[in-house]
Amino acid sequence: MMARKKRKRGAPPGPCRSHGPRPATAPAPPPSPEPTRPAWTGMGLRPAPSSAAAAAAEVEQRRRPRLCLPPLELLLLLLLSLELLHAGDCQQPAQCRIQKCTTDFVSLTSHLNSAIDGFDSEFCKALRAYAGCTQRTSKACRGNLVYHSAVLGISDLMSQRNCSKDGPTSSTNPEVTHDPCNYHSHAGAREHRRGDQNPPNYLFCGLFGDPHLRTFKDHFQTCKVEGAWPLIDNNYLSVQVTNVPVVPGSSATATNKITIIFKAHHECTDQKVYQAVTDDLPAAFVDGTTSGGDGDAKSLRIVERESGHYVEMHALYIGTTVFVRQVGRYLTLAIRMPEDLAMSYEESQDLQLCMNGCPVSERIDDGQGQVSAILGHSLPRTSLVQAWPGYTLETANTQCHEKMPVKDIYFQSCVFDLLTTGDANFTAAAHSALEDVEALHPRKERWHIFPSSGNGTPRGGSELSVSLGLTCLILTVFL
Repeated sequence: MMARKKRKRGAPPGPCRSHGPRPATAPAPPPSPEPTRPAWTGMGLRPAPSSAAAAAAEVEQRRRPRLCLPPLELLLLLLLSLELLHAGDCQQPAQCRIQKCTTDFVSLTSHLNSAIDGFDSEFCKALRAYAGCTQRTSKACRGNLVYHSAVLGISDLMSQRNCSKDGPTSSTNPEVTHDPCNYHSHAGAREHRRGDQNPPNYLFCGLFGDPHLRTFKDHFQTCKVEGAWPLIDNNYLSVQVTNVPVVPGSSATATNKITIIFKAHHECTDQKVYQAVTDDLPAAFVDGTTSGGDGDAKSLRIVERESGHYVEMHALYIGTTVFVRQVGRYLTLAIRMPEDLAMSYEESQDLQLCMNGCPVSERIDDGQGQVSAILGHSLPRTSLVQAWPGYTLETANTQCHEKMPVKDIYFQSCVFDLLTTGDANFTAAAHSALEDVEALHPRKERWHIFPSSGNGTPRGGSELSVSLGLTCLILTVFL
């Protein structure tokens, strides 16, 4: 107790003091007398200390720190402490994060639709982000087979989509970074905020031939509609077509003029008007421009695919694509538009052929896309005569079948147009219309419509019934 009190009054010992003698703060007590005995001096052993020496050593030991390690042991202890501290921050070494990379890629692409504009650009951005994530975790994933499979898969997808390795990448937080003038971008961000993984629904409408109309509801009609008629008229877009008689004395008409108005939309584009007439299919708007919007990524642009015969209009800000073609002497049109925008119109805009079809008084079929079942009755076989010089039902079938092996409503429309006009260009018009469906229609199972019904299920029966129906329809046109 005496030694402890005196140590408190003295200077505190350092963490590691020398082993040499230390000045005493009080005299050591005298050793008690004890008979001496000879010390053992065996090999390698020191002489046994006397009792007096042992007592002095004990006092000195009490004055020294309780722990004093040599430098090497202290260094090892320090390294062990650092490892323990690191283990407290990270319970395990760096892990392969390929699963996180893949999850982010799926999140970035789950709402993409290959049928919409901007798909390739957005998909390439997501691929580059995926590749960057795999590179960052490559060291920890060297022995992971899933990682190596992902790297090979990314390379293959980049080659398939012609993606460059350098370029912008997708953000893993589409809520924050989205383009307000790209419908796909901000629609995807909106769906992400609501937790809805379903992509926006797109609608398709097409007009070609004599003319044949495919509505947003996938109803197929053959109509007269001579003069100017609105195909689409909503808050974002207006499309008007003008139809003229094809053959003197016939009610069949075809389109020779198309006017498209892209309405002004916030900061994305000013109003732009496009107009095409027979033998004048321009690759520019009426004001001479070929795009709308600011910056390099135009929110509205015209792309000429075939000079004087085929142009495409891509309105990214409303997610809409329009194809306009001239085939022979007449024009065709195909359009894809988001459903929520197509349905955005006032009551006064209810006359839209793409939305509601042709008025009943203007139809020359049964109103259900069944041109082969017109009038609901059959004619004798002798009525299957040549409807127009140069074509019979057999030759028309043969020519149309060469372009369209599937005998759906497009094939049937081709036969009808050849028999009513004698113009072989209508074969090409029907074929290009089907190609436009395959390029723009978002649902592959609905590309083909068969005469029997609107649900894509072919009707049983012989080709004779189709022939009879076509004859009835042809007679109706010429009456």
